[in-house]
Amino acid sequence: MTSAGRPATAEAVRPREWALPRFTIIVLGLAGLFFAVGFIKDLQLIIAPVFLAFNLVIVGYPVQAWLIRRRVPAAVAAVVTVLLVLSVVAAFFALTGWSIAELVLVIPEYSDELDNLYRDLLTGSSSLGLTPEFVKEQMANFDVNQLAAALREVLSNATLVVTLVTTAIMATFFIVMDSLAFPRRMTLASGVQPRFVQAMNTFAVGVRRYWVVATVFGLIVAALDVVALIIIGVPLALVWGVLAFLTNYIPNIGFIIGLVPPAIMALIEGGWWDALWVVIAYSLLNFVIQAIIQPKFTGQSVGVTPFISFLSLLFWVWVLGWFGALLALPATLLVKALLVDADPRARWINLLVASDIRAAESPLLASPSESMDNSCEESHIEAVEDSQPGLTMSETAVPGRSPKRAVIDLD
Repeated sequence: MTSAGRPATAEAVRPREWALPRFTIIVLGLAGLFFAVGFIKDLQLIIAPVFLAFNLVIVGYPVQAWLIRRRVPAAVAAVVTVLLVLSVVAAFFALTGWSIAELVLVIPEYSDELDNLYRDLLTGSSSLGLTPEFVKEQMANFDVNQLAAALREVLSNATLVVTLVTTAIMATFFIVMDSLAFPRRMTLASGVQPRFVQAMNTFAVGVRRYWVVATVFGLIVAALDVVALIIIGVPLALVWGVLAFLTNYIPNIGFIIGLVPPAIMALIEGGWWDALWVVIAYSLLNFVIQAIIQPKFTGQSVGVTPFISFLSLLFWVWVLGWFGALLALPATLLVKALLVDADPRARWINLLVASDIRAAESPLLASPSESMDNSCEESHIEAVEDSQPGLTMSETAVPGRSPKRAVIDLD
């Protein structure tokens, strides 16, 4: 202690050294990561619907907060939020089931057209240097009836669907009930771990904006796609519109997945020119709305580069199954919030993965005096807590400074 009663800053500011060599830390970290990923993969049928419910509650929470501010009882506001979230889930599965059912009924009617397309493919393969025998070998197992049977099996696999939906519904109910005390919990936690709370707050705001903007613009793109398909004369325009809306949530490759089926249908029904017009219409609408207009509303809610987004899609599909295609970006943002945004020493990683370099570098450009003050404060708090175990960060402060608290913006 100094004569003024202040802590010795030389020891307080001294950075902690790693007790283990860096190589050992990296190996142990990779081993822990491998174990954690394997654990999540084994429990994907539980973790995926629970995380989906968590995302839905985050999206619906402003409704609950708005009702409470209007003096609606908290329990009633929670019930309304649950019903709203479950209505969204029911609509999602209803659209998916209707689309698959329509395809199951219609696809067998185009078996002759698909056979003709197959023969045309054999004829035109020679111009690409492929022999008809090679194409026949590659497509020997293709059968339209098998495709319809596969779609029918997906529709009739009620056991898995019911399990996932039940898990998501129960998780939604309990998360919404817990959310009644969530603001108070986060306010108290901000006194102990302000950076962690701020990182989670940023995650919640970004994920909410991502889902809302993706849904609104997905509906706009799907409606315009339906209009374009009707003008071109492609059958099942509404089905392809639903497909375009659902695949809008899949990053990077969702547009391609939603484009291929209507293009093939246009090729079968109207020929190459209709298929080309479908590709042009889809590409133009997707580029103008989702590549130019949508990012202006999404802002930094996604927060990662397209390449990182694509890698996250591959990774989370492998870990969480097909649920991972829907939850790839939210899961990546959660990992980023926990491991990068909450740790000042790891924020430099944002320079490598963030979509906006200027936003990523701003936390790294803090003045040296500010960084030193923060370091002194944290070190002093740790020293006081070590010497007085009964105290926590929310109960102590650096002399002459007030303890930091994160700003909670749950609405």
